[in-house]
Amino acid sequence: MSSLGSARTEGDSWDLASSVGATATMVAASRALASREPDPLIDDRFAEPLVRAVGHPFFVRMLDGQIPLDNDDMPLTLQQRREQIAVRTRFFDDFLLSATSAGIRQAVILAAGLDARAYRLAWSAGTVVYEVDQPEVIAFKSDTLAAMGAEPTAERRTVSVDLRDDWPTALRDNGFDPTAPTAWIAEGLLPYLPPQAQDRLLDNITALSAPGSRLATENITDMGVFTDERARAMRTTWRKHGLDIDVAELVWHGTRQPAGEHLAATGWVVTPYPTERLYADYGFVVPDNEMLKEFRHAITYISAELG
Repeated sequence: MSSLGSARTEGDSWDLASSVGATATMVAASRALASREPDPLIDDRFAEPLVRAVGHPFFVRMLDGQIPLDNDDMPLTLQQRREQIAVRTRFFDDFLLSATSAGIRQAVILAAGLDARAYRLAWSAGTVVYEVDQPEVIAFKSDTLAAMGAEPTAERRTVSVDLRDDWPTALRDNGFDPTAPTAWIAEGLLPYLPPQAQDRLLDNITALSAPGSRLATENITDMGVFTDERARAMRTTWRKHGLDIDVAELVWHGTRQPAGEHLAATGWVVTPYPTERLYADYGFVVPDNEMLKEFRHAITYISAELG
């Protein structure tokens, strides 16, 4: 059985096969599965080779169809998993492409992990994409994609820094221009930050953003979805199939202000995107699944623009 780590601590570390880093690999594996659909909502041809390069046995078996994702004891069926990650991925894809189509020419992907948007999206000419993540993660992805012969579709600049360190300085040192509008995404990141660190991240983004900048992220109103009965059942189910991961131990608990409220109080105009709306926009219907019901009320998506 593969253990992915225990409860988070200040200053802890991880790689793409352990602790919170493994969640990036899990999401990439789900993107790979979603990309196999006959008429896929997303096309991430880099997700599968990146997951295989990480080499975690559970996720490789997941790609090879050796994990019974459609068993009754799974919290989401294979199709529900494909749709959920496809909708999430496409939301952030469309956000970035809309921003650059509107004239924004620098984008920042925070905690980029195995995100291959710098390689797979049709960026507007002249766009610079900054990827911010830990040095080992950046190096692994860069080396793996280079070995595949992959070429970025925008000017890609990597910023190898832990978000707990002085990442704004590292970003500026890599050519980031805080006087120009920026498109920011923080996808699947906020639950893994302590409440105060979430606020600090958002404040740093605001300080680095010129008027007209845009941001997309999740809006969390109830962290309890990571620790309730269904979340505990999910861990038990994964363990039966060889994956010892407990999201409740990877996220940071405690009262936190939803990102939308914090941004609205600091000059951003925030637009919420309820789950039902996004599913409908992309041609899906939210399934009658108890776990998804809980999550769609506790975690939604938002975009924001700095006036």
